[in-house]
Amino acid sequence: SLLGWVEILRLENVDENTISEIEKDIDRLNVIADRFSKIGSKTVLKSYNVVEATKNSFYYLESRSSKQVEFTFKTASLEIFTQLNLQLYGWVIENLIKNAIDAMEGKGKISLSIEETDKEILIKITDTGKGIPKNLHQKIFSPGFTTKKRGWGLGLSLAKRIIEDYHHGKISVLKSEINKGTSFLVSLKKQPIN
Repeated sequence: SLLGWVEILRLENVDENTISEIEKDIDRLNVIADRFSKIGSKTVLKSYNVVEATKNSFYYLESRSSKQVEFTFKTASLEIFTQLNLQLYGWVIENLIKNAIDAMEGKGKISLSIEETDKEILIKITDTGKGIPKNLHQKIFSPGFTTKKRGWGLGLSLAKRIIEDYHHGKISVLKSEINKGTSFLVSLKKQPIN
């Protein structure tokens, strides 16, 4: 039905940029529905450039966030391949960035960096938010745990499941200081170059 409304807007000569943004959000709803259908079912992994996949999620959220949030993306290499489920991996990156924005109450800095070792890809997401007490670093990944007034406390537990169970990687709090910020680290196995 949303696609039908988009066509009506086109007939009414609504600004094409507005229509384009609405279409992007409709595509996004399709991606979200697809992600939920993949949770709990057999996950198919394919070879993808993790830099491009990460960048797409990062820039999507940057374009829809407050201008009071400063975004920085750094990578040492433009192409690093690994086995990914693109939709689920993108959801993890978006969830970590959204949590960072919430922790900063919509104002601060978020940086994402991608580095590689011989065998691993290291994705670090850092914010300048309120921080996480050390005694909660493990607990935040438990289903139902939340510090927010609304929400089910499923985001980080699903992120952990997606990274660790489906992608055979790791996700953790790298460091956190109260009222200074938090860094999350996602590590994935690098695809060997043939």
